[in-house]
Amino acid sequence: MTRIYPDFAYGDGPRAGCWWDETCAAPDRPELTGDHRCDVAIIGGGFTGISAALHLAQTGVSATVLESRYVGWGASGRNGGFCCLGGGMMEDAALDKAFGRQGRADWRSAEVAAVRLVENLIERFGMDVDRHSNGETMFVHRARHFEALKNARAYYAENYGVETELTGPQDLQDAGMNAGYHGALTVPIGFGLNPRKYITGLASAAEAAGANIYHESPVTPVRRTASGFSVVTPNGTVTADKVIVATNGYSSEDLPPWLAGRYMPTQSSIIVTRPLTQEELTAQNWTSRQACYDTRSLLHYFRLMPDNRMLFGVRGGLMATAGSEARAMKRARADFDRMFPAWRHVETPHAWSGMVCIARSMMPFVGEVPDQPGMFAGLCYHGNGVAMASFSGALLADLVQGKQTQHIYPEAVQRPLAKFELGRYRRAVMPLAYAGFALTDL
Repeated sequence: MTRIYPDFAYGDGPRAGCWWDETCAAPDRPELTGDHRCDVAIIGGGFTGISAALHLAQTGVSATVLESRYVGWGASGRNGGFCCLGGGMMEDAALDKAFGRQGRADWRSAEVAAVRLVENLIERFGMDVDRHSNGETMFVHRARHFEALKNARAYYAENYGVETELTGPQDLQDAGMNAGYHGALTVPIGFGLNPRKYITGLASAAEAAGANIYHESPVTPVRRTASGFSVVTPNGTVTADKVIVATNGYSSEDLPPWLAGRYMPTQSSIIVTRPLTQEELTAQNWTSRQACYDTRSLLHYFRLMPDNRMLFGVRGGLMATAGSEARAMKRARADFDRMFPAWRHVETPHAWSGMVCIARSMMPFVGEVPDQPGMFAGLCYHGNGVAMASFSGALLADLVQGKQTQHIYPEAVQRPLAKFELGRYRRAVMPLAYAGFALTDL
């Protein structure tokens, strides 16, 4: 594999303190050994790959998932657990220019459909995922941004057909949302969940439907054959008619070679407190169970979970070394203390990081890999993959069968990924970009 970060980023170090690992065991699954045959081979055992396997198996298509470590080892089992709108970062004007108003409407409808898909999967398979929060709440970190928050209500009404709830700065205290912000807007779509419980339940459902999942089976080459593909792991081979690449921020530059320079992994770091007492919650006056984020470019995302632990996440790690990991966690804790000063004494025994994935066009890609008939990919969810990756997997399950998809398939995700400037050295532009973001956030 050819990857753009040091080996530390792809080892167990960054996820060593992951709270989710304490809540749900990862079932043991065998390594791939010997020769196998299936209709569709799927590389990657995260939301995209497992969702694709489930939806394929439910239609009688034989699917084999090859995961380099274990299901949910990557971002799918260590993210913040926000099942919400998002997946792309293009604004309405840019979407209208590139795809027309209908193209924009299709993308916005897909965002909603992605959340609904996850809801339906959780209900259908009886998954206990510690669900909470009525939608998402967005906070403004500057007083002058409150007027823009008022205007955003029309945006959500037009794009998503929902009525939002505006909370003025004077009302945040009464709402139990004291974190130094200047107003909030609640969008009634989405919820918080335990991502490890969700991906574990999704994988169990896929296996029950007939999919095969293998752990500790990193794919080395994928070779084209006369009838399809030969997907090779250290101790086995899968011969398949079609292949889905579902590796997102943990992708390799050469799997397939077309991906080189077309995706940008970047770190997101999370800390989780011990359970807070009622007295501590009252002292800070934070009692809301809403899934929350703020309007900073290098955003904070946070939520009080059902067991009274506070999850707090930040964007911004760039180096992916043991030293940079420690610095990212120190910064996360400093930001947490500034926002929640009454909890400065509260321990945060769990801290970890993982890779989100950004596209040059700021939109995901879901479709057939250019010039590689029979090979498909889904990736680049911009830190909002719980819903959109699950949805993309369902889309890919239809696409590889060559049938008319039952899901919304926006033109905005059909456009192949563009290359970043500097190719394999593209990380070099990120410190400058992040420094600019940090200045605007001050």
